[in-house]
Amino acid sequence: MASNEPRRDGRLDEQTSSLNGNKAHAIPKLVPRSQGKPSRTGAPSEAAPETPELPLPPQLDSVQFKTPVKRILSPTDHKKFLASPTYTLIQSWIFTLADCVKGRNNSTLDITKLSTQIRQLDAVLDAIKTLIERYPPLDTGSRFGNPVFRDLHKAIVRDVESLHTEELGLHEEAAIQEISVYFINSFGSEERLDYGSGHELNFMMWLLCLYQLGFVPRDDLPAIVMHTFTQYLDLMRKIQSTYYLEPAGSHGVWGLDDYQFLPFLFGASQLIGHPYITPKSIHNNVVLDEEGDKYIYLNQVRWVDSVKTVKGLRWHSPMLDDISGAKSWQKVEDGMRKMFIKEVLGKLPIMQHFLFGGLIPGTDDMGHLDLETLRLQEERMKHVKEKGHEPDYWGDCCGIKVPSTVAAGEEMRKRMGTFGALRPIPFD
Repeated sequence: MASNEPRRDGRLDEQTSSLNGNKAHAIPKLVPRSQGKPSRTGAPSEAAPETPELPLPPQLDSVQFKTPVKRILSPTDHKKFLASPTYTLIQSWIFTLADCVKGRNNSTLDITKLSTQIRQLDAVLDAIKTLIERYPPLDTGSRFGNPVFRDLHKAIVRDVESLHTEELGLHEEAAIQEISVYFINSFGSEERLDYGSGHELNFMMWLLCLYQLGFVPRDDLPAIVMHTFTQYLDLMRKIQSTYYLEPAGSHGVWGLDDYQFLPFLFGASQLIGHPYITPKSIHNNVVLDEEGDKYIYLNQVRWVDSVKTVKGLRWHSPMLDDISGAKSWQKVEDGMRKMFIKEVLGKLPIMQHFLFGGLIPGTDDMGHLDLETLRLQEERMKHVKEKGHEPDYWGDCCGIKVPSTVAAGEEMRKRMGTFGALRPIPFD
């Protein structure tokens, strides 16, 4: 009797290729994954975007400070942004920061010799940590955003001016009002109780504004990544664990990360040329434990895996799992640069929320509604009123609310009375 077992080549025996000779009911052939993937041989690879030269800070007497507002109101505005000097400035800032830490781990930064400016930034973030202690969350038992976060957000708004004057030593009132908007928007949405890579980008724009003001010198750029940015990540993890902020615009399991993007770009740059840590090393818990404090990428993967209710990147983060198959960290960094250009700056639903002021200006012809844009917005506002949704003009306002992944783990730990690793799923 013919066997139905697959042969070593992954295909069924020809004698069982059909049932009772009926081709319409033929058993599908089993093709190994490696044979099923389309070949990329000969396909031209798109080059990763290069780093534009970071310009010197502008002369402040030439800057007209203004409260940052949304200027991308239509697809036409977005195209104008993509052709503007500000688009190049943002690329230059982010990619220059990545270049500054290429091949360097966090331990190469001597924290005993941090500049006065970096320590002042520490004081600002420490002040936010203190505010968290003053506003403990309600024990709602819900995995969605905790309403007490709104009290924390109001406290940040209340204290933001004094943080800039007393901790950073800034005194130009108009400049403080402008950059404070980016700072306030760095910690999540008071209204939606969510947080995402757009808020992370606001933090980086706050730092860019400080560079534009001359507060952050170029010599401090490595410390901005390896110290200030990592301090911000730790702060946001504390906020996530406390207030269960929901993902803003999450792609679910098929996204890179529910909340952050830049740790993977900066972290991949750090690991370029490493003698033994490869992209596949993110599956090695020993490497994550021993090297996670030195490298932002490994630290972020360790955090993501620690807060999930199941263990294993292949289950909860298949995109990170796929990226781990890259040949080198240079390939990973190239991919992250492309992703930043296409999936962040190149996406209208994301950039519609971007804020333009005097230090990060829009073009003069942006933000003027044409008739077609007005018609589209009227249609969406009609939908918003009928359905009771939030007016997210160019996004998906009908998306289903997604609970915090951090909250799921925290609530499970409470129910199980454990504070260590969660149980793996049965077939893991």
